Amino acid sequence: MKRSRSATAVVDLAADRARAFALTPVSRETSQRLDRFVELLLRWQRTTNLIAPSTIPKLWTRHIADSLQLIDLVPDARAWVDLGSGGGFPGLVIACVLAERSGALVHLVESNAKKAAFLREAQRVTEAPVRVHLERIDEFAARLAEPVDVVSARAVAPLNSLLDQAFPLLGKNGVTGLFLKGQNAELEVGEASKNWNIKVNLLPSRTDPAGRIVVIRSLARAAG
Repeated sequence: MKRSRSATAVVDLAADRARAFALTPVSRETSQRLDRFVELLLRWQRTTNLIAPSTIPKLWTRHIADSLQLIDLVPDARAWVDLGSGGGFPGLVIACVLAERSGALVHLVESNAKKAAFLREAQRVTEAPVRVHLERIDEFAARLAEPVDVVSARAVAPLNSLLDQAFPLLGKNGVTGLFLKGQNAELEVGEASKNWNIKVNLLPSRTDPAGRIVVIRSLARAAG
């Protein structure tokens, strides 16, 4: 007997979930939060475009594990700002892990009202330590006075533009920038270096052979 398309999809997602947690292991409590998050995302996806439909069969590896890999780069971070959070990547996923760290908080910055509404509902169902901000990146970066450990973003804007918008946060001592990029990461860093003095590393992605994680440890505007 042939399996129905929906049954096959469920099996495929379960297998992809197993692959994701093999790449980026998490606790049982975190996996349960992520399960609730994914269930909500798939329900909202029917009416709101949160992720590219073509990526749904690989949702766990393409989006969840891709986000989770950032945690190991800043193991002691508690104050996190995620720019252009969209469907919750990487910020909401990170918050599901940080829920086990006392005093942790992830600011999710999103200018799209529908996506911000989704993020608020995701916070409710996961009980992750999240604060959602419906505003533009540059406006949020200019007004936040709280200390920050990490600033992250995924598929938001070219690096040079992103640094310009987030400089009030990234220009502070001790703040780490973590930006998930694709195969053009080196080109983006080169272009940004014309305008910025950057201490930067490019790390390989665990989930995408062509992907890179741009790690910024210090940032200042270039003279002239």
